[in-house]
Amino acid sequence: MKKGIDFIGVGTGALIFNDQGEVFLAQRGPKARNEVGKWEFPGGAVEFGETCERAIVREIKEEFDIQIEVVEFLEVVNHILPDEKQHWVSPSFVAKHIKGIPQITEPQKCLGFKWIKISEIKPEELSSASRSSYKKFIEKYGLGHVF
Repeated sequence: MKKGIDFIGVGTGALIFNDQGEVFLAQRGPKARNEVGKWEFPGGAVEFGETCERAIVREIKEEFDIQIEVVEFLEVVNHILPDEKQHWVSPSFVAKHIKGIPQITEPQKCLGFKWIKISEIKPEELSSASRSSYKKFIEKYGLGHVF
């Protein structure tokens, strides 16, 4: 049985800000579960017995070898992809980059990454879950807020 396909999966994601006020975006790779090629606020699946906050810290360390700190909860996204027959419930957070230089440790899942000003993001290039979190962040804080 597969998470998100045979039963609803729980994933988590984060808008990760650096000291320059830029947010971290990753491009979904060929072995990503869905929405290959789209840019996203990175995250991953929550493991049994793990909190969503702990899961996002673990996933970012595993996939990009950086340490983050969760600042606050942003929203819950119902990530429903009818064409791919997937359904994920994904709490989204705002986080701060603490240390480390990002590197791609799972190239099959990630084609690239970048730090970008939130005002320069093109929502149409984001995955559907990240687009929702982007809109929620802008609604809550506007384009000029820095963490």
